[in-house]
Amino acid sequence: MAPILAGVDNFFHVLTDWDKYLPGVVNRLVGGHGHALMLVVGVIEVAAGIGVALKPRIFSYVVAAWLGAIIINLLLIPAISTFALRDFGLLLGALALGQLSREYASR
Repeated sequence: MAPILAGVDNFFHVLTDWDKYLPGVVNRLVGGHGHALMLVVGVIEVAAGIGVALKPRIFSYVVAAWLGAIIINLLLIPAISTFALRDFGLLLGALALGQLSREYASR
């Protein structure tokens, strides 16, 4: 549920201004269209959240990969790079969910 809420909030900025989590280098890579990129990120996060709810055996690994990209992104912003540790914990949780769903999906 959290990825879905965070993804939707990319459009409304109620929880936070998500654009501040985009490093300048990434904004330059997308030609200064960082806000548009963050809207795409929001859609991906909603889709990944729904995917985990419906098919955790597959989408937990998609979420783990996505969290890996987020960790790299956060490490590019020195002021908030400590958030990467939190997301590493979430990545481990996503991998654990993938393993558990593989183990128990066949039963």
